[in-house]
Parts: sequence; C-alpha cells; structure tokens
Amino acid sequence: MTLAKQLFGFPSLTLAGTAEAILAIKLFPDYWGTQTHLKTIAIILAINYVFGLFFWAVLYPHLFSPLRRISGPKAVFSATYRSLIHNDGPSGQLFLDLAAQYPDQDLIALDSLGRQFLVARPRLLADLLVHKCYDFAKPYRIGNFLRRILGDGLIIVEEDQHKFLRKNTMPAFHVRHIKDLYPMMWVKSGILARTLTREILDVGAEGSQEKGKVVELTSWASKVTLDIIGIAGMGRQLNVVEKPNGDPLQELYEELLEPDREKLLFAMLSLAFGFPAIRMLPWKMNNLFIYLTSSLDNICRDLIKEKREAISKKGDDHFDILSLLIKSNNFDDEVLKDQLLTFLAAGHETTASALTWASYLLAKNPRYQTKLREEVISCFGDFSPATTSDQSPPPTDLAERLKSLPYLNGIIHETLRLYPTVPLTMRESLRDTAVGEFTVPKGTELVVSIWQINRSPEIWGPGADEFRPERWINPDDGKPNRHGGQKSNYDFMTFLEGPRSCIGQEFAKAEMRCLLAGLVTGFTWDLAMDEKKIVPRGVITIKPEHGMFLRMKPRV
Repeated sequence: MTLAKQLFGFPSLTLAGTAEAILAIKLFPDYWGTQTHLKTIAIILAINYVFGLFFWAVLYPHLFSPLRRISGPKAVFSATYRSLIHNDGPSGQLFLDLAAQYPDQDLIALDSLGRQFLVARPRLLADLLVHKCYDFAKPYRIGNFLRRILGDGLIIVEEDQHKFLRKNTMPAFHVRHIKDLYPMMWVKSGILARTLTREILDVGAEGSQEKGKVVELTSWASKVTLDIIGIAGMGRQLNVVEKPNGDPLQELYEELLEPDREKLLFAMLSLAFGFPAIRMLPWKMNNLFIYLTSSLDNICRDLIKEKREAISKKGDDHFDILSLLIKSNNFDDEVLKDQLLTFLAAGHETTASALTWASYLLAKNPRYQTKLREEVISCFGDFSPATTSDQSPPPTDLAERLKSLPYLNGIIHETLRLYPTVPLTMRESLRDTAVGEFTVPKGTELVVSIWQINRSPEIWGPGADEFRPERWINPDDGKPNRHGGQKSNYDFMTFLEGPRSCIGQEFAKAEMRCLLAGLVTGFTWDLAMDEKKIVPRGVITIKPEHGMFLRMKPRV
C-alpha cells in the first residue's frame, strides 16, 4: 500500500504528469505550438488523474490489495452508511444479515473500493482494540463531524493526546469516587420518581390513579441523567427534572440528537462525505446544526468561566470532572470546553438511552418487572428512592447492596447487550499494519458492529436476540456476573475494550442501578404504543425513533 500511495497518489501523479508534458514538448517542439503548452500540460495531467482514479477504483481493490480475496457485498454505498437510514427494522440488523450471508468469515468486504471491511467475529478485536490500538484512528471525516457535537475530547482525540487526556481524567472515574456518587444518584432517582408521580396523579388527569397515565419516558430519562452528570461533571445542581418549562441545555441536546429522518440523512451524508462538503449544500439542516452546536459551545464556555471563579474566589472542594481538569493546570479554556462537551453528551445521553430500553424490555416482560421489584423491595424495604424524601440519608452500604442484586444487574447487562447505546464504531489504519493474519494497508477502514457481535447466534446461541437476564447470574451461587456466560471479553462489546474502552462504564452502571431501582419500586408500567413503531435510531446513541410511550401507574 505504501508503494502504491507513492506511485499513484495525487502528488506523484501531478509530478509525473508535469514531467510527461515537459518531455512531450521538448521531444516534439514542432507539434506543440507555444499557445498550447498549458493546454498540453492540462490534458496530460487529466489523463494521469483519470488513470489514478481507475487504479484506485478498479485495479487496486481487485488486483493489488492484500485484502482483495475477502468476499462481501462490495457495495458502492456501504452498509455502514445505509444503516443510518435503514427502514426495515434496526440498523444493526444489516450487519447480522451480512454475518449470516458470509459465515465463518472474520472480515467481510463492504465497499467496491476495497477500503471498508466489517470485523464480523471477535477473534480480531484483540489486535484492533488492544495490541495495536494506536495503529488505528477514527476516519477523519467522521471525527470532524462528531467533534462538533462532542468536542475535541476523549472520544475524538487520538494517540499521544488521547493517552494524556485519559491519564488525567481517570481519577474522576475511580471505583472509590463512583461509590461516593451513589447517594447523589439515589436522591436524583427519588426526585424523578416523585416528579413523575405528581405528573401522573395530577388532578387534571382523570382516572390516572387507577389506570395510570401515558408517559414519554425518553425525555424524562434524558433530564434525570443530565441532572446527575451536572453534579458529577461540574459540581452543579441543574435540577432539570423539576423545571416545569424545561432547561436550555437539555432542549439543545434533545433537538440535536433527535433521531428524525432528516437529521439521520444529514448525519449519514456528513459521515460519508465529510461535513465541509455537505455544508456547501443549500440545506436548512446546515444552519440548524451549526446553531445547535454553537449554542452548546457557548453554554459550556459560560459554565467553565463560572467554575473558575468559584475555585479562585470561594474555594471548591468538589471532586467533579471539570474541577479536576481545571486544577490540573494542563488545559486552557478552549480545551476544557471540548472535554465538557464530551462528558455532558456522552455522560447523560448514553445512560438515558439505556434506561429507556431497559424500561421497554421490562414493559414487554412483566414477569421480570415483578421479579426486579420484589428483589429491590426485599433489599431496601421502605428505603427505596421512590418512597423516601431527598433529605433522608440513603443506606451507608448502598453501592454494595445494589451491586449484589442478581436481577437488577442481570437486567442492566442484558439491556446493554441487546441495545448497546453506541451500536457501531469505525477505525482507519494510520499505517500498514495487521490484525490476526490479515495485512491491513494504510487507509483501510475496519467497522465493528457492536450490535452484531452482541447479538451473534454464533456467540450467544440460538436465542441470542432473546431477553434473558439469567445469562448474567451464576447458576451455582445465584450471584451476578460480568460475562454473561461467555469466555472472552470480546463477546460483549458495549463498552469496547482496551485503551479506548468507555472510561465511564462503571459510572453508567451506577446510574442505571439507582434509576431503575427507583422506577421499579415507584411504578408498574406497560407499553402504550404499537410495538412496531419502536425502532432503534440515532447518530451517536440509539433512541426509539418515535419515542417510548409507557402507561405508568404509581405504586405509592
């Protein structure tokens, strides 16, 4: 690949074309008039460029690429991009179908240029994500689009910059620090339960006490997780759940990440061709996208300014992420803004998505809803978040109790398996390298469909798409496990593995434990919409395309 780049790259073709034109003029001076010299150079350059395109589009993928013998659909527009606007069911199903169509293949060729391959089996993930992690990076056009939403933070940066940032952020996600956050999350869970109860039992909602009331849960999940990351990330009480008229920050994220068709099409084209190219189109989505992301930037800058003033004037003992980064003196305000964008978006949208899907699965499976409710009540009695005020201190061993509950942890892990909040990731080789026995040329894109691996019948058995929390409960002692009965860390990929694994996975599970315990002890619920309309969609995280409407009835 390196030699091919040198010979048939744009600079080489330009240099060769110029030399060819000069040579032609020198050898045949009588044929070329003085006025046609520039035209001659232009024609020969154009011929070289056309040949270059022909080489990369036809000759290289079919004759010279070390991956040329790998079979696959080799589509002009690959499944990676089509998955964002796939109409017939979940987008991840495209990759499950490909894995079934090309069985026993570790790699599946996705595009006609021989540049993009699906990692269909976990065997290669150790090299891709751990051993040779920094041989790969997010494709530039994808990183360039996502950084406008997430900032140039931990998710986007690469190589040494990533190593430095992860090292300086890790203390905020230490297990002891997360344990200290459980009481705050428990309190926020109680606030959500009591606020929802007031909404449902409102005097204007006739009959709601007996039959319950239809609630769109996605928005509420986003509100409460934003409240939690507000404290953990900035040491700031946002109180979004309790605001009757909404919150600007929550509304911006809701509009930006809403999985409607036009936004998904905009994201698909931006990821495929790059945002600068799409920005040239006369499309209202460009102005909306710039307005929303710029507004988030400005809010984050104001929050950083306020935090700096609090630290310098009043002292600040909060061990929140923003305080930690400011006190390290390693980051200027623009870099801090990028980190804050990352933790605000990734820190609340991912858990909001997971909580929504867990509630959906429990609505479909009332037997597990009842089991979970009995388990939590048996453990906490009258101290559940739904039945105690936010002034009542939670149990001192709260984290240990929640971690020990088999069905609570089984339901959370099974939800994260079936509905990974980020269902797909892509990595581009920065240099000629290898994964397993495959030589991977520089510029090759490897696609990991987390959805496909998490639901693979080859890994999880014929019932891979079934909701079975018992996978995550040891059959011998009844205690929760973290492997779902699998032997490899690469069989459950929701949080990835290696240096680029999700730094906040334990934080997210802590949130889920507290919030799900609060919901299940505070309410019973079932689906209040046609299940056919519940389709996972999204750009960064997957949400129900048409919302998640549940009929919820308070228990208190």
